[in-house]
Amino acid sequence: MLYGARLSRRSDALRNRTAIIEAASAVLGGPGSSRPIPEIARRAGIGQATLYRHFPDRNTLIVAVIEHHLAQVRDAAAACTDLRPLLREVLHAQIAMRPLVLLAERLAAPERRRIEQHLVTAFAEPLRHAQQQGLIRADLTPADLLLLFTMVRSAAESAGDAVAAADRSIDLLLHGIAPAGSFGLQDRH
Repeated sequence: MLYGARLSRRSDALRNRTAIIEAASAVLGGPGSSRPIPEIARRAGIGQATLYRHFPDRNTLIVAVIEHHLAQVRDAAAACTDLRPLLREVLHAQIAMRPLVLLAERLAAPERRRIEQHLVTAFAEPLRHAQQQGLIRADLTPADLLLLFTMVRSAAESAGDAVAAADRSIDLLLHGIAPAGSFGLQDRH
């Protein structure tokens, strides 16, 4: 009986952690909330004390949400057969979740670099594969992808219509990473 209770607590804790991360992703990645922690707890169906037992501070929660999204990117990249649609999807997700991206930018430099390294690592193999197939210019490095993310984010932030600016900049960037002489835009919407 004691053994069964322990497993139940562990599964409850795992379920609570998953619910918190999903709720935090929606709250932190969406339109601003003046009280994000209470809103996250409410959406997760738990009390604030439970949330703080899992994530003792806001930065720990932000990092967990980002790591959750990075795991999804890693899984998608591992199954990727064509880099451009994946890159388009991730770039659009970056724009859709601008509030979370802004929170990530405020993290301490070592944490930001670790997150960036995870992103670069996730794209390294799909990029190499696309280059071998001649779909992506040979001189593009995985680290260059961070520059692409920054360029799209800057275009969206500087325009009145962030989504339209992001769409246009993504199209231009995908065209720019195609090998010389090809347009590489057949994967548009």
